[in-house]
Amino acid sequence: MIRDTRWLSVPEQHAIVFDVQRFSVHDGPGIRTTVFFKGCPLRCRWCQNPESLRPQPEIAFYAECCRRARDCQPVCPHDAIQWSGDRIVRQRCDACGRCAEACAYDALRIIGRTVSLDGLLDEVCRDRPFYNASGGGVTLSGGEATMQMDFVGAFLRRCHAHGLRVGLQTCGAFRWESVAAHLPLFAFIQFDVKLMDPEQHRQQTGGDNRVILDNARRLVAAQAPVAFRMPVVPGITDTDLNLQQVAAWLHDLRVPAIHLLRYHAMGEAKRARIGSPLPPLHLDDGAVASNRLARAAERLRHEGIKVTT
Repeated sequence: MIRDTRWLSVPEQHAIVFDVQRFSVHDGPGIRTTVFFKGCPLRCRWCQNPESLRPQPEIAFYAECCRRARDCQPVCPHDAIQWSGDRIVRQRCDACGRCAEACAYDALRIIGRTVSLDGLLDEVCRDRPFYNASGGGVTLSGGEATMQMDFVGAFLRRCHAHGLRVGLQTCGAFRWESVAAHLPLFAFIQFDVKLMDPEQHRQQTGGDNRVILDNARRLVAAQAPVAFRMPVVPGITDTDLNLQQVAAWLHDLRVPAIHLLRYHAMGEAKRARIGSPLPPLHLDDGAVASNRLARAAERLRHEGIKVTT
C-alpha cells in the first residue's frame, strides 16, 4: 500500500506541494495556513483533491478556457500536446511547464511546485499575527504529507523553533518509524478512517487498511494528540455495518469520539483536467449528502459515540 517514491528527484530539504492556503478556518483551531503536499498512497474514489495523488508536478487542462490558439504545441519538447480528449499526452509529459507559459488563456496550468525549508517557513510566517490572535497555526495536509516525511520532520522542527503550532491531517497510511520520532512536535493529528472491512477498503481506496488501523492504535497508545474523522460517502462509508464496526473500533481504542465530514463532489470536476483514472461516483452532494451525514451521526450516537460535524 505504501508506494515507493525513491525515484523522485527532489533536492535535499525540498518538497513538492500543490497549494499553500492562507486564512484557512476548517483545518484546525483558529486561523491557519494549510500546506497541501503532493502524493498519496491511497486512491479513494471520492477524493476531493485528485490533483494531489501523483507525487510529481503535472499539467492540468481547463477546457473551458481553451481558445485553440495552439501556442502550446510548438513549445512542447516532447510532442505531448494533442487536440482531442485530454489535451496532454500524459505518458510523454514531464510537466516542464512550457505549454502553460505559452498559453495566453490560462487553459494549461502546472500543478505542484518545489519548495525549500526556508521558503516555506517564510510563507507560513507571514500570517503569524493571525495565528497569535486566534490560536491558529500551520496544518500539513495533502495528498499525504507523511510521504515526504524527511522534509516534514525538518519543517516541523523549524516551525517549533519559531513558536508555530503545527497540526497534521493524515490518511494513516504511513511508516510508523518515520512519524513516531516527531509526535511531540504536533499540536494535533486529524486521522481519517473510512472502512473497517479490509476488502471493502481495498475496493474503495485502492489500499489495505491494516497499516492504517495499526498506526491509529499506536498513536492512541503513545498518547499522541489524535482525533479521528470519517468522510460520510453515501452508500459506501455510511452503511449500517460500517458504522457499527467504526463504533466498536473506537470503543476498543477507548476513544469514543469522531468528527464526520460531509461528502462533496468537487473532486469529480477536477479529474478530467489531470487525466485521472478515477471513475466518477455520480453521487448527490446536496440534500442527499446532508441527510446521510445526519443519519450517520444519529446512528453513531446511538452506539455511544460522541459525534461532531
